[in-house]
Amino acid sequence: MFHLPALKRDAQGRRRVSYRAVFALAAPLLLNTAVQAILSLTDTWFIGRISTSATAAMGATYFLVLVFVLLFGGIGMAVQTQVAQAYGGRRRVRAAKAVWTGMWASAFTIPPFVALALSGHGLLGPFGLAPDIEALAVEYWFPRMLGGPLAVLYWVLTGFFNGVGATRITLVIAVIVAVLNALLNELYMFQLGWGMAGAAWATTTSVAVGILIALGLFLSAGLHAEFKSRLTWRPRLRTLGRALALGLPMGLTSTVDLLGLSLFQLMQVRLGPVDGAATQIAMMLTSLAYMPAVGFGIAGTTLVGQSIGAGDRAWAYQVGNATIRLSMGYMGCIGLVLALAAPWVLPWFVADGDPHAQEVMRLAQVLLWLAACYQLFDGMHLGSVFCLRGAGDVRVPAVFVVGLSWFGFVPLTYMLTFGPGEGWFDLPVQMGWGATGGWIAAVIYVFALGIAVNLRWRSGAWRRIKVR
Repeated sequence: MFHLPALKRDAQGRRRVSYRAVFALAAPLLLNTAVQAILSLTDTWFIGRISTSATAAMGATYFLVLVFVLLFGGIGMAVQTQVAQAYGGRRRVRAAKAVWTGMWASAFTIPPFVALALSGHGLLGPFGLAPDIEALAVEYWFPRMLGGPLAVLYWVLTGFFNGVGATRITLVIAVIVAVLNALLNELYMFQLGWGMAGAAWATTTSVAVGILIALGLFLSAGLHAEFKSRLTWRPRLRTLGRALALGLPMGLTSTVDLLGLSLFQLMQVRLGPVDGAATQIAMMLTSLAYMPAVGFGIAGTTLVGQSIGAGDRAWAYQVGNATIRLSMGYMGCIGLVLALAAPWVLPWFVADGDPHAQEVMRLAQVLLWLAACYQLFDGMHLGSVFCLRGAGDVRVPAVFVVGLSWFGFVPLTYMLTFGPGEGWFDLPVQMGWGATGGWIAAVIYVFALGIAVNLRWRSGAWRRIKVR
């Protein structure tokens, strides 16, 4: 009989979820997401030492970089699902094959990333940036996009360790990458005088070092003895096709959601400095709930995948529900705490002498209460989506996100945010409620998305899906 993850027996011998085991798996992942946030803040701090224009240039490219990296990064996300199921079924060699397949698939992302790197002016030109900001943005864009395939490869290798439950290894690698990135920022940007491009090269170089560490561990004698990791490198077109079929919908889901969020932010910024600043502050604070919940979600992918691999889909459902509850509970509590603490927290993010300071803080308090309303459902959404990924159910959730984001959230945000003549064009119905209207649209969207993906999880349709 195969070992089931996070399983314990009560006094009557009934199966129960060991929340201690779930936390042991999830804790390094929670810290990992915190390290990723610190990595972004480090880049922003170093670039801010160049000039305000440099900071604006990074802001102009930040979401676009994430969009393309996440789109192709789904290949790496798929590896975790494949490895978890193979590991749960004690098919160690198949787990190693999934990693090599992911590595070969990441090589196929080199041509599109090179094309994107060379298209910086064409992609950024339509945004109408000031000439100095656009020049700096392109300077950052080129090396950052060249490093795109490395980001995908990094996710492939860390997906292996997450899939087998060795989440402490991925945390240690992430810390090394973050520390090295900070040191290389100083070296490349200021000591060597590479400026804006140096920040991108520092990220690319530090990720490459992380890859070497992860690859060295994957090919080590101990893991080779267990997984035959040095003998499964030969590429197979059929397995490559399966990896792309599983990974691209995962990447598409994240990309579409991010694009919708980017448009949401642009709409609030268009209204003026008060609405734009209040929205940015509220989103930054709510990320304290979102980012750690992703750690619970990744743990859910591993637990569900290993349970299915062990041949017990009933246990996969039970342990998946446990991670969904943890995600919902965490996000709900943090959202409520942030809303209650707003009067004391918000002054930290507004300059004392700013003429708009009081308006921004009043509006941000309202937005944080609206955000608190949807945190439970966002936790439901994240927990359910990642559990579905563990089962290989990725296409239907992608359809949900595309439909609800682009045909619901984005147009509803436009109609509730802008009054006639305030937006880019006029619609028959425009309420003009400002940022408050936009965040009401966000509440409706997250409610609908959370319920939709949770119903998909509860339907059990994923039980019929086989990941190969």
